[in-house]
Order: sequence, then structure tokens, then C-alpha cells
Amino acid sequence: MNEIRQRIKSLRLELLKRNLDAWYISGTDPHASEYLPERWQTRAFISGFTGSYGVVVITQEEAGLWTDSRYFLQAEEQLKGSGIKMYKLRVADAVSPEEWLSKKLQRNSKVGFDPQTLSVSGYKTMNNSLKKTGISMVETSDLFERIWEDRPAIPADEVFDYKHAHTGISRRGKKELLAAELKKHNADFQVITALDELAWLFNLRGSDIPFNPVFTGYGVAGKNDWILFVDNAKIPNQLKIHLEKEKIELRPYSAFPAWLKSVKGKTVFIDPTSASFSVFSTLQNENKIVEGISPVSMLKARKNKTELSGFREAMKKDGVALLEFLFWLKENVKNNTVTEFDAAKKLAWFRSLQPDFKGESFSPIMGYREHGAIVHLSVNKDNALPLRPEGILLFDTGGQYLQGTTDITRTVALGKVTAQQKTDYTLVLKGMIALSLARFPEGTKGCNLDILARKPLWEHGLNYGHGTGHGVGHFLNVHEGPVSIRQEFNEVPLQPGMVLSNEPGLYREGEYGIRTENMIVCVEKEKTSFGNFLGFETLTLCPIDTNLIDISLLSEKERNWLNAYHNKVRSELKPLVREELVRFLEELTENQ
Repeated sequence: MNEIRQRIKSLRLELLKRNLDAWYISGTDPHASEYLPERWQTRAFISGFTGSYGVVVITQEEAGLWTDSRYFLQAEEQLKGSGIKMYKLRVADAVSPEEWLSKKLQRNSKVGFDPQTLSVSGYKTMNNSLKKTGISMVETSDLFERIWEDRPAIPADEVFDYKHAHTGISRRGKKELLAAELKKHNADFQVITALDELAWLFNLRGSDIPFNPVFTGYGVAGKNDWILFVDNAKIPNQLKIHLEKEKIELRPYSAFPAWLKSVKGKTVFIDPTSASFSVFSTLQNENKIVEGISPVSMLKARKNKTELSGFREAMKKDGVALLEFLFWLKENVKNNTVTEFDAAKKLAWFRSLQPDFKGESFSPIMGYREHGAIVHLSVNKDNALPLRPEGILLFDTGGQYLQGTTDITRTVALGKVTAQQKTDYTLVLKGMIALSLARFPEGTKGCNLDILARKPLWEHGLNYGHGTGHGVGHFLNVHEGPVSIRQEFNEVPLQPGMVLSNEPGLYREGEYGIRTENMIVCVEKEKTSFGNFLGFETLTLCPIDTNLIDISLLSEKERNWLNAYHNKVRSELKPLVREELVRFLEELTENQ
């Protein structure tokens, strides 16, 4: 922790040189990424906290890190001795970083920030709040360049072509779809800064960020514009020829800021949640800016038939790997030689045996006993608990296949369990089933449905602190916007083709955690005189542990759903698994 304290001291010296009272660290990169290449892991560098979400504020006297309930326990542990205090977000009575700064700093104070790594909406929220107390925000250079010795370079991994057989629509076709959307806003082009949007629009993939098949770049697309800003060395010659034939102009990544300055007299569409304030401030004086939810993001979220077919294929592969893992777990946990870390590695290995496997879709969460209560736990060899033939194990993992991305959580009994564990597990399952069975009119938003997953828990005075569902990309990021199912308002309605997670949970700190997660796709259900009604189809194929269910708490409708789901899992996976696993599969999916 001395190292962290020294880094904070070095940063404070840089603030003194610039007459700044504080510096705001968004904890992301110029593309508003959730998961980051090493170069942009600034939050971890300055604080030691390795979670995927959080902001840091450094003043001359104090330092704070803000994160949400997924990371409360982890942050408390990792920040010990750093001099940085953790503050909770997304809870009742939460104090935001800007509110905290308003209380800590005097009128006429100056808060510095790097405009490359703060989104337009993030800047506006902060600035509007700080202005009320006479505090101003000041753009600075990237101060990490001054204090981070041997800072990693921008990744140089190769980009590869993602074939039409998987995408279902060509680059040209996507450009035309985008141009039609931009026409509605009278915009000449959109500046694309989010890496998953860039990868989707240009039908390209990369490996610059662990678990996310994206590459570092920027894009510009509209009826008459088609530019990809990416380092030349990242594009293989054959792909370069293809892109140039399609009249896609290739420019270096570093040329993007200068190009922005050259744009004049245009109507430019940007998404304020992903575009940096640097992009906005460069364009605003000489152009008209239209802000809104990225049309690329909306097009990407509504999966086409080819993409959905790919997801279903990926689920079969994932299902076989998961069944192999469950069988291995049953056989090996009784030997008292397996740890959480070993189990995570073994599941990744089973996935790797599947054709077209391209890696895990996020860092695996394998939580036994009290570790299960740490929502986004990441164990290593040193802190992994040994598994015993008792209690419950929560594992939240996923795979990247050329056909699609998977994300699944199962909680399983390793032996004897308590009555309370069975009740908790069943209440979580009831919430998951309720969302799976939901029917709702067109135009319904995720926040309108979130109550379905929580109601069984709320009725018993229980709750969970994270969202219920996030969008999932197609061989892309496992967390995908713009749609979600959570209590916070999200203006984007659920639409057919959107793929999401369905993952209620329950966590008893120091005891255990429970979560059951399937991936679902929004589908059309029926048309009545009251309008079009939508619902969900479950995509994930993996047994739900019936040893943990208190059947007396399930209604007939819920039991019917469970049996129908297990019948589907059995029929889909049975032809694909080796003979030794057929009987095991049948046992796990017996009717209740």
C-alpha cells in the first residue's frame, strides 16, 4: 500500500503545479469501456481496487472511491491502508462524487479532469452540480502520463474479419441501416467511440481487451462518410484490401483528434453516454451536434435471425461444457482436493474443448460458502477456498464462441444444505421464473419488469443490490447497452431480438450467496385489441439444481415452467453429450 500512497502523493504534486484543488478519475478509457486494456486501468493503478466499476476523486487532503453493491466487500478489502475511503453508490442516501466535492471544497475551487476519459453526460452531471456551489471544472492533460512509469502502450493485437455467415448482414448493409436512422435526425454522420459498436458496425473483431473481442479505434459513418481510425499494424494486408474495396477509408488511431478539428459545418450525431467530452468540445463550435442514444447501439441490440441462430448454437456448446463440469464437480468435490480456483479453471477447460471457442466472456466468479456473498468475486490460487461435500457453490461464468456470447449463473448443493438455504434458493428461483414468464405490451421498459424478479424476495423482507438483467452482445461484450432490467429508469423499451440476462440473487454476508441466471431473448407473443404483446424465450441450456428447491413454495405454474425447461435442456443436450453423461443429464432434469 506504500506504493499506492506514493502514487497519490505524486498526483497531488501535479495538482499543485496546476493550481487544482481536486482531480476526478472516471476509471475508464476514451471509449467509455467497462473492461479496459492495461494502459487505461487507471482506477486500479491509483487505488489498488480492481473491480470493473468505480470512480476516484483525489483532493489535497482526502481521497475517495465510489462503487456499487457488486464490489462493496471487495473494495473495502482492497483499499485497506491506501488512505482512500470507499463510498457506496446505487443505494439509499448515496452521496455522489460531485455532492461530496461540493461539501469538501470551498467556493472558487477547481476540479481537474481528463476530457478524453469523461463522457459528455458525465461532464454535464458533474458540472451542473458543482456550479451551484461556485466550483469550476478544468480540462487537463492525462496526468497519468506524468506519474505512471512504464505505462503500457495502446494494444497492438490484430483485427480480424467477422464473416457474413455469423453477422447475417454485410458492412455495407449496416451502413445503409445507420444512414436511414441518421436521416431521421438530419445528421450527416455519427462519430462512433464505443468499441463494441465499432466492432459490430464494421463486422470486425479483435482481442485488445481481455474477455471482450473488440479493438481500439474510432469510426465515422453516414450516407457519405465511412472512416475507420485504427493503427495500421492492426489490420492484416488481406483485410486492408477488402476494406478499401468497400470504400472504407483507413486512418491511424492517433489521427482522430486532428480529423475532429477539421470538421466544419456538419450535423454530427454523438451518444453523450459514450462519447468523451473531448469529442464534444472539439466539434461543438463549428458544427451542429445532435445528442441521443446511439443508433448503432440500438441496431446492435436487436439481434437478427442469423445472430439469434448463433446464440442458440453457442448455448448448446456451453450446455455440454457445463454438464461436463457438473459431472466432474460431483465426482471430485468429495476428494477434498479441489478449490474454487481449480473449479474455475476446469470449467474454462471444458469450454475450450468446444469448437469455435474464443475464450471466457468475463473473469469467472466461483464462490463457495461466504465467498458466494461477494457478488463479483475474483479468486486466485492464494485466496481460493477448498470445496467440501457440504454447503452451496455459486458460479457465474461465460464463454465467447464465434456463434455468440454466453453468461450463466448456477448455485449448486455440494452436500447437505440448510432449510434456510433451500428457502432462499427457491425464492430467487421464483423471481427468475416470474421474469421468464412475463408478458407485456410493446413499449414496456426494463424498470417496469424488475419488480417481477424481486417480488418473491420482497415479500419475505429480502432483496439484492444489483440489476436483474443486462443486454448481452453477439460475440461481443457480455454487458451490452442500451437496454437493461433494473430498478433505475432506462428510457429504452424492450424490443424483439434483444438478448438479456435474467439473474435475481440473494446474498447473506459471511454465509453464502445465491444467484440463478439464464439468458433470454425478447420475442413477439400475440397481438390483441389492446396492442402487441411481447415476452421472453429462454436461451440458456443447463439444469437448475433441484436439490436446493423447496417444492412446497412453488406454484403449479412455476413447477410446470421448471419441468418444461428441464425437458428442453434434456432434449437439446442429450444428442450432444457422451454416453456416460446421458444418465447424469436425465437425473438432473427429472420432473418435479
